[in-house]
Amino acid sequence: MITLQSIAYLYEIFKQHPSVQTDTRKLKSGDIYLALKGPNFNGNLFAEKALASGASYAIVDEAIIADDKWNDKILLVQDGLACLQSLAKHHRQQFNIPFIGITGSNGKTTTKELVYNVLASHFNTYTTQGNLNNHIGVPLTLLSIKPDAQMAVIEMGANHLHEIESYCDYAMPNFGLITNCGKAHLEGFGSEEGVKKGKGELFDYLRAHDGTAFIMSDYDYLQSLSIGINNIISYGTQAGALQATANTVNGFLQVNFKQGFEIANIQTQLVGEYNLPNILAAVSIGIYFKVPIDKIKASIENYAPTNSRSQLLKWNNNDVILDAYNANPSSMKLAIENFAKLNAAHKIVCIGGMKELGSTSISEHQQLITLLEQTKWEQVVLVGGDFEHCQHGYLFFPTANEAKIWLKEQSFNNRSILIKGSRGIQMEQVLDL
Repeated sequence: MITLQSIAYLYEIFKQHPSVQTDTRKLKSGDIYLALKGPNFNGNLFAEKALASGASYAIVDEAIIADDKWNDKILLVQDGLACLQSLAKHHRQQFNIPFIGITGSNGKTTTKELVYNVLASHFNTYTTQGNLNNHIGVPLTLLSIKPDAQMAVIEMGANHLHEIESYCDYAMPNFGLITNCGKAHLEGFGSEEGVKKGKGELFDYLRAHDGTAFIMSDYDYLQSLSIGINNIISYGTQAGALQATANTVNGFLQVNFKQGFEIANIQTQLVGEYNLPNILAAVSIGIYFKVPIDKIKASIENYAPTNSRSQLLKWNNNDVILDAYNANPSSMKLAIENFAKLNAAHKIVCIGGMKELGSTSISEHQQLITLLEQTKWEQVVLVGGDFEHCQHGYLFFPTANEAKIWLKEQSFNNRSILIKGSRGIQMEQVLDL
């Protein structure tokens, strides 16, 4: 076992073996295995297994007992997570290209995918895979960026203060956008003002490092959070360099441009006019980096959402809006209001409980029920979470599986169904796909 003396020394090893893995189940031959530990796991215990499976090196932060043949392949550090983040920062410092940080309460991943599609149509672009947007995922994303990169798009998730600040320290974004600030992770942030402060840490970094911010001009709080940033590109429905409005065509969002884009409209495969800011962000970034307008249009129109995000599906001869990857009071409200405006005769709402709302949870669930009561639906089904503790006259099931059984028994035909809920409720199970 060798005690690691410096990140620079480790980086020389990384250049020879440029793939870091923290999960032995995903390990490929030649990868560097970096052991992490938490309350319920200890990656150090799997270091020898990783080496036997083909890892080039194993980085541990506890002295381990292993066969002598692995002695020069085991590197001991003080803290595995800190080592991962320091290595990621060292790697980031080798690049002189745009690094675009994206955070926000709702729409981060969709915006990231749209921005990536636009930029990748013209540049060699790297981005966050899936939603690996936390203190482990962000450094792993950085380490996945190869020397041929021309652009990098980094998604940053957070559920408490100073988290985005820490990501910025090693991601070092020189461009950034906040999709929005809503009622998400109130348990960690404490309040909506706490959310704005936490998400605003990205703009704090850009302000201090002469970066460029892209902002949705419709949101006054984003204009406030961006004060003092010298380089601001704005877009919106009424103001900004790029202006557009939303329309729904055959169930999908159509964006109609009023200013700043030479093409009249973009027909998307996204459901919900609440996705307009996400499209405008991608178009604005494409324009800024001089991506040809036909590539911008094509890359957005060809983007089809997956993983239960704003998907329009056919299910047993019914139209289903499946938006069950995550939920909070802000995104729930937008989804319900959008569904209420939908031109359909028979509408059924199936929504699951929301997580991480702390002491506000029951009142936030009750407010959603009040919102639902303002529209006449054919049926409303509430599933799990703190809906159990609310006053309402709707159907309630403790689990998605119980709601699925009920739904199968109804034999609905030619209905429009909204399915939305927090990840922990797993509302996609309702469809039994």
